[in-house]
Amino acid sequence: MPTFKDVYAVLPVSDHAAAVAWYERWIGRRPDTEPMEGVAEWRIAGSAGIQVAHDPEPAGKSTVVIGVEDIDETVGDLAERGVECGPVQDFGFVKLTEIVDPAGNKVTFVWENPSPE
Repeated sequence: MPTFKDVYAVLPVSDHAAAVAWYERWIGRRPDTEPMEGVAEWRIAGSAGIQVAHDPEPAGKSTVVIGVEDIDETVGDLAERGVECGPVQDFGFVKLTEIVDPAGNKVTFVWENPSPE
């Protein structure tokens, strides 16, 4: 298997400016880089990141899943930033919630229960 360096989830959007503003609100900062017009990137964990790219045709059809340390803290932090989460779903071994960006792309936050019953 090859050695991988970075992983980015690409989320296509139709209104790049609105999407960047929305992602800035929930991530809490400006993009780490904007390598070209219509592309903004945030490193969110180690060598993993999110890339928001202006690409109207597939906009709103993507999902990214992000593991979190504490689902309740994540929901609370997002609420403080004005980002509304869906209900927290509890499956015993995992809890999850999702947010939807202005284009309709889904960002799902997942907490894994270290001691499921």
